[in-house]
Amino acid sequence: MSKTSSDVNRILLAKGLRGFGDGFVSLLLPAYLLELGFTPLQVGVIATTTLLGSGVMTLAVGLQAWRFHYRTWLLAATLLMAGTGLGFALATDFWPLLLIAFVGTLNPSSGDVSVFLPLEQALLSRIVDNQRRTAVMARYSLVGTLFAAFGALAAALPALAAGAGGFSNRAAVQGMFVLYALLALAAGAVYRGLPRAPGAAATEPEAPLRQSKKHVYTLAALFSLDAFGGGFVVQSLVALWLYQRFGLSIATASAIFFWTGILTAFSYLVAARLALRFGLIKTMVYTHLPSSICLILIPFMPHVSYAIVLLFIRSALSQMDVPTRSSYVMSIVPPAERAAAASVTSVPRSLASAVSPVLAGYLLGLSPFGWPFVAAGALKIVYDLLLLAMFHKVRPPEEEPVAAPARAPN
Repeated sequence: MSKTSSDVNRILLAKGLRGFGDGFVSLLLPAYLLELGFTPLQVGVIATTTLLGSGVMTLAVGLQAWRFHYRTWLLAATLLMAGTGLGFALATDFWPLLLIAFVGTLNPSSGDVSVFLPLEQALLSRIVDNQRRTAVMARYSLVGTLFAAFGALAAALPALAAGAGGFSNRAAVQGMFVLYALLALAAGAVYRGLPRAPGAAATEPEAPLRQSKKHVYTLAALFSLDAFGGGFVVQSLVALWLYQRFGLSIATASAIFFWTGILTAFSYLVAARLALRFGLIKTMVYTHLPSSICLILIPFMPHVSYAIVLLFIRSALSQMDVPTRSSYVMSIVPPAERAAAASVTSVPRSLASAVSPVLAGYLLGLSPFGWPFVAAGALKIVYDLLLLAMFHKVRPPEEEPVAAPARAPN
């Protein structure tokens, strides 16, 4: 195995470990907070705070990433993740949990919104060439989502442990937060095997945004609109809606989100193939639009089975833009600016998505209808249309037409 392949596999393994933890935490978090006596609004506030804290941390790291090696940042982030898990296992009052949510790495959504994301994406983009970039980003997203799906399935373990006797449900859930901390330490052990300065990093140091500033800031604004819509339907709040509207148990919800995760995971491989044929921007937009329509229709479904079918369809389509989006951002900026670009496009997403969960929690506290789904779908449709209009002519290097060879004079 080449050194490049070994480094890529290390990043994928660490991504999988983190994804497994995110998978069960996103489902256990709302049920655990409700058991502690919190209201839906308070659950939404904590979900918002986790995303807001992740955004602030990611911005700080992304803008300073060029000063230190990636491995240093990643190891520090795993220590923060371990502290987050232990904090949620020990604290039970609202204000301490809110503080831990802000400074920690807890993820209430089905996607990765943590400080790890821009660091890993920038690192991968330096390890592989342009032709392999989208495929590697697809594998990166696939591994994270696949492990998160199994993590969602593991969210049923506390209920099983409580049912078997010997543990209260609260103690079993707190044990899962300890497991989250242990996964962080395992990811740290994997990151330690990465080189301090991979590939071209030794001769081409990271730099803040300069040449690509206009494109990156415009994309950041568009991605923020998409994330603001997505914040209405983070996985924790979708689970909360299913608990309230249809009375589903955590075990049933974990099975549902396991299969949505499986569908999402394998959609990344399809996205990579579609991008080769149709281009990154068209793949992002034309798969995203129908998934947004599904979101709008979900609360109108009279029975849980119809709502689940739409959730499955949406899961098979909505995240195809994740690897293509990451690849696109990395492709249109100079290599030295990739860490800053990954951060600047990720952070506004985290900050924008941090606003909407509290609004969604408020709406769900007023009515079980599911207005957050309607808001999310409408905002995402606007984003898709704007992205297509503004960036369909900005092509990555691998999509530029090949110039025809000059004809020899007669």
